[in-house]
Amino acid sequence: MAKNIVILQGHPDGANKHLCHLLADAYEKGAKAAGHSVKTIDVASLDFPYLRSKDDWENGETPVGLLEPQELIFWAEHLVIIYPLWLGTVPAILKAFFEQVLRPILTKNVNASPLDWRKLLKGRSARVVVTMGMPGFVFRWYYGSHGLKMLKRNILGFVGISPVRSTIVGLADLVKGGKLTKLTEKIETLGQQAR
Repeated sequence: MAKNIVILQGHPDGANKHLCHLLADAYEKGAKAAGHSVKTIDVASLDFPYLRSKDDWENGETPVGLLEPQELIFWAEHLVIIYPLWLGTVPAILKAFFEQVLRPILTKNVNASPLDWRKLLKGRSARVVVTMGMPGFVFRWYYGSHGLKMLKRNILGFVGISPVRSTIVGLADLVKGGKLTKLTEKIETLGQQAR
């Protein structure tokens, strides 16, 4: 069954192509080949302010430049979030993006309870792909995947997205040649399956 998929490119450097961009392209290729509808949001290309107060978080309006990306997230049945690990977690611009597009003010437009914003995206699934310089097992076992857990539990899970699956790509600078081919084929297959 075909799905609406949004690929959220979370690499902060939109001027250059990185492994994150290659993985997003591979996922998109697989998803489109399987008949899924795919849209991409490149966070680095967006211009928006960071939230700086509780009042703005609770009552402020979504910046005009984020209205279309926000609509795409609500259109999606499956989200694919791809980013490099920075200081153990998501890059600041990606977290700021989530803060702007998933604010509680959204429920006021549907006469819902103030707490209903926590279920805004219920019924959707997600795949998180994280690239990093350290070995993946070190991130998993020594650091406990803390940055990934924060995204899965405190942001995606909080607004009702489930299940949230993940792919960790360690030693990203060494992913070349045959390793890169194998990885992109794996991601392309996930795209075909919308997983």
